[in-house]
Amino acid sequence: MKIFNSIIETIGNTPMVRLNKIFKNLPGTYLAKVEYFNPGNSTKDRMALKMVEDAEKAGLLKPGGTIIEGTSGNTGMGLALTAAAKGYKCIFTMADKQSQEKINILRAVGAEVVICPTNVEPDDPRSYYSVARKLSQEIPNSIYPNQYDNPSNAQAHYETTGPEIWQQTEGKITHYVATVGTGGSMCGTARFLKEQNKNIVTVGIDTYGSVFKKYKETGIFDENEIYPYLTEGFGEDILPKNVDFDLIDLFIKVTDKDGALMARKLAREEGLFVGWSSGSAVHGALEYAREHLTEKGVMVILLPDHGTRYLAKIYNDQWMKDHGFLETSFATTARQLIEARNGKDTLFTVSVSDKVSEAILLMNREGIDQIPVTDQGHFVGSISSSGLLEKIMDDPHIARKTVGEVMDKPMLFVAPDSTLDVLSSLLNKENKAVLVRDEKQQVHIITQHDVLKAITN
Repeated sequence: MKIFNSIIETIGNTPMVRLNKIFKNLPGTYLAKVEYFNPGNSTKDRMALKMVEDAEKAGLLKPGGTIIEGTSGNTGMGLALTAAAKGYKCIFTMADKQSQEKINILRAVGAEVVICPTNVEPDDPRSYYSVARKLSQEIPNSIYPNQYDNPSNAQAHYETTGPEIWQQTEGKITHYVATVGTGGSMCGTARFLKEQNKNIVTVGIDTYGSVFKKYKETGIFDENEIYPYLTEGFGEDILPKNVDFDLIDLFIKVTDKDGALMARKLAREEGLFVGWSSGSAVHGALEYAREHLTEKGVMVILLPDHGTRYLAKIYNDQWMKDHGFLETSFATTARQLIEARNGKDTLFTVSVSDKVSEAILLMNREGIDQIPVTDQGHFVGSISSSGLLEKIMDDPHIARKTVGEVMDKPMLFVAPDSTLDVLSSLLNKENKAVLVRDEKQQVHIITQHDVLKAITN
């Protein structure tokens, strides 16, 4: 009889499935590594088991101990299954943007879940990173695996996911695509594959509101790239140690909407009931493949988790409509506002070293009310006609000063698929305009007037 001693022995050896319809008109072969066949329904089972076993070997985790981790849900599930099999307790901290299904599942397998606010800085004491660290310091006989920086994360995929893909494709893989969050499934797998064939191209999928793509391309950690996004499980506002940028050849950003719609399409056309990040991975892979793959190309796309985690979100029509992902009366997006200008939307900027008088002349000449302020290509502040008027009333000599001395905070960046209701909620007395970076990395401005015009048309 072939019998597993516990559920954790079933982790790994997930199937490779050919994608027949999504890529049907493109040259090449497209394969999905379907990770929801792991017992916890996600790729995170692999590294959860590895982190626990390595902690045991190092003497850090003793019988009856507690595992404390910050998670978006899937790592928590893998740790909870491992803990159940090995007799440990679990406490998980989660950001409040995560789906209720993920929270319910973790509690169902015996974990305690602590919900923390999403929109705080990573080092804020309220963030789910900070709360997990604090709990691990306060609770005796506990460990904080810290999936972001724990080398066991990437090592698990180096030892299992990479070799499985290599064997399943008989070494014919030419491209590997995966979303990047903690970095383990991308970088651990990529390290193994590139050791077998250095010419394999690795494509990391990032989301708007995350820092990875710009950091890879410029080496600059730009806080102006960070803003709230809905997609779960990938993208970051930090640089985890498991993200080795040398192992990722390029990044493609995917919007919340595109990822959600592709996940639904995978379920409908391929019979793959996958999670949101899986949709993002396939959408990004499709964008890349349209321009780069040839008949000899063999692309493997990692699908991280299962659709049951998102029943109340991307598989709920009303939720999709409420967020502008399905057609509604206010479904017009920032992208569509920009496209309607037909390329007639020059973005005027001023430098921190320019004189205020020069900025005022620019406003008068172009008939604009607000201008982003740049410093060596980075958006570092903003000025507006109303703000300058208030300052001039207090200091008549302000026109002689530099823009950098009087500027206000930078304008917010928003995702291209932000709908009118989202844009209108962001545009207020404090934020008179927002910026949008398109797929070609060009920056556009959207003002209150733009949104009002679109609503009334």
